[in-house]
Amino acid sequence: MVGKVLGIRDLEQFSSRRSSVYVDPECEKFFELPLFIAASSNDITTKCQCWQFSPGKEPALRSFTEIQQLLQQGKKHIVKNILRENSWPINSPIRSQLWPQLCAQHLTKSNVLDGFYWEMVHQVFGTTELSEKPIMLPAFVDATHCLPYHLTGTGRSVADRIVNVLGYDCPDITYSPVLYPITSLLLHFMSEEEAYLCLAGLVGSKEKTFINQTKLQHEVTWKTVMQIAKKHAKSAVAYFQRICPGQKLERVFMDWCWWILAGLPFQHLVRIMDCYFHEGIKVLYRVALVILNLFHKECQSNNEWSPDNIKNDIGNALIKFCKKIPVSPAKLLHAAFSIRGLSTQYISRIFIKTEMLLKSRSVLNSGSKQLIKSRSSDNLPTSQSQVNIQMMSHTLTIRELHSESCRNLGEKSPGHRAIAMGVYPIHNLKSQVCKNEDLFTLWSWLPVRITMYQPVLLYTTEEHGCSLTTFYVRVEQHEPTLLMIKTCNNEVFGAYCSSRWFERNVKDDKGQRQAYFGTGETFLFSLYPERAKYPWVGIEGDRDLGHSSELFMAADSKMITIGGGEGQAIWMDENIRFGKTDSCKTFNNPPLCPSGDFEIRVLEVYGFVGI
Repeated sequence: MVGKVLGIRDLEQFSSRRSSVYVDPECEKFFELPLFIAASSNDITTKCQCWQFSPGKEPALRSFTEIQQLLQQGKKHIVKNILRENSWPINSPIRSQLWPQLCAQHLTKSNVLDGFYWEMVHQVFGTTELSEKPIMLPAFVDATHCLPYHLTGTGRSVADRIVNVLGYDCPDITYSPVLYPITSLLLHFMSEEEAYLCLAGLVGSKEKTFINQTKLQHEVTWKTVMQIAKKHAKSAVAYFQRICPGQKLERVFMDWCWWILAGLPFQHLVRIMDCYFHEGIKVLYRVALVILNLFHKECQSNNEWSPDNIKNDIGNALIKFCKKIPVSPAKLLHAAFSIRGLSTQYISRIFIKTEMLLKSRSVLNSGSKQLIKSRSSDNLPTSQSQVNIQMMSHTLTIRELHSESCRNLGEKSPGHRAIAMGVYPIHNLKSQVCKNEDLFTLWSWLPVRITMYQPVLLYTTEEHGCSLTTFYVRVEQHEPTLLMIKTCNNEVFGAYCSSRWFERNVKDDKGQRQAYFGTGETFLFSLYPERAKYPWVGIEGDRDLGHSSELFMAADSKMITIGGGEGQAIWMDENIRFGKTDSCKTFNNPPLCPSGDFEIRVLEVYGFVGI
């Protein structure tokens, strides 16, 4: 569909031809808006401009060609503003090219060959013919929210097939209720193969989050929305708590995504998707906040939403309100993007704190019975039970050996010994930096999900030489990484780095490289002469933190830095020979070696297989 050059007659028949394939022809309400075409005779598709009719005013909407050129030039910030401001009608053919282009920029598999999808279809179903029999959906789909958006029976079968193939190609997906509705939306504007490639881009995106893929991520997301709403929709949240004190606020926010996907009219939803496919899930966060504030306002003036009518089921009332939302798509988005103080960094900080709190509650502070439960598919990257058991045994054995090492060193044991069930992943690790007992201590400090993976030595000065260039070549695409330093005075310290070192090259929306990157999962550690872990200061409480408390990682061709704010926790030069360590605000750490300056004897960097 996308690659074909269409003529005027083709464009006039665009909606009806598409509807005959995937979309129910009875739902003409989706295609009521007039379509105006201004194009040259040479390239009717890429130069079309579409607008909604407004007497006396014709806003000049941007064409696909213009947006494509801006994306190719890396001007994502300009594209972001265009997508926010240009209200293309629902029946505009621009989305048949625009949406695939927006999703393609997130694809990590740049070498996807033509015909890959159909080979996968044949591999999964044994044929490329669409079966007339119902297709069983993957376990990660929420059967109660398979929203078809007026697709035909054929369209729904195609959506079923796409989701199945995606599940086969991405076994890490264990719970993703929004995946099916987004598939249905894509099929309104493109072919089956294009819809699959769009989803592959959204699911595989490394820089931005689009679709949650586990129950843990799903829970962290709605709790993040709730935390953000307590600040940016404070009056609405307080109102809900006041009119139904017996109900938990959590019940309202658990269904936040369905306010948008199941509640909003189709024309609102399509415009939101225009921005979402470029900017990510933060667009949905903003829209959810506007919905809360609008609903609260209506509750004050409209008897339909009086406390007596909504107090028994605020969640359902919110969805009903969204179906009748009193603002246009343009006004909804304008309000959403006018919210101040809702930066990507702020959202990321809330998300990470929430995620780490949930993990610590369900794993680190639980008994052995709960520990086994936490190793279900909710927290693991795969749902295969054999992998679950194997991974759990790795961690249990580490805890057991760590307890032994603590007793041997005269330290207080962290608890009862766990029963060893398998071979732990650091069993064969031979480090030139630290001893086995230090490794056991270090492994007990790692995020629990990471201890389940086999570590692999990516870079060591002993074998690969002392060069920052070599360091980047061997390390930069791995996430996370573990840096361990041994100085010429035999001090041992380092850092767990949560993000790829390649992010030093990533540019922001203004085309500028960000000086610092990383997340609050990053931490520092010291193993000799002192044993200590220094986590991000943001984990300790809900207080607002300044920019100096969020300086996790930085790097360029001349140096590497971890931690910042009134000092750098770890700094190394381009020759990976000399470094220095200071106290810093990000981790509230003391200098990691007494003198502050150090000479590197050995640097080892580990990655983790299978992440």
